[in-house]
Amino acid sequence: MTDPKAPVELLVCTTCRAGAPTDQEGPRPGTQLFEALQGCKLPDNVTLRGVECFSNCDFGCSITLRGGSDRWTYVYGQFTGSKDADLIADGASKYAATPDGLVPWRERSTHFRKNCIARIPPQEIPE
Repeated sequence: MTDPKAPVELLVCTTCRAGAPTDQEGPRPGTQLFEALQGCKLPDNVTLRGVECFSNCDFGCSITLRGGSDRWTYVYGQFTGSKDADLIADGASKYAATPDGLVPWRERSTHFRKNCIARIPPQEIPE
């Protein structure tokens, strides 16, 4: 099992529109979310990265939490932009505190329970 303090990445799709019109002026909601997360307190072992397009365009802004070859990876959607930054920071903190990426169901926020797009097994699956 991975050390709970092992590096974790929080990836944010910066091209997400979250229902905004294609001709919207200014930064897209995904970029606004990424910028808001830059101001949040994240655990020292969490690295925030902006990435382009998770191909989840019909389901709001999307994020991914991943860490090492022994942790499960999660893709979450239906975020609306910068106002969800604290919710995501809390979820990332809980994920980063686990050795395997499995946050107990009842400890997850309702949003994280209901808006999981994908749960991807670790690269090295324990026997």
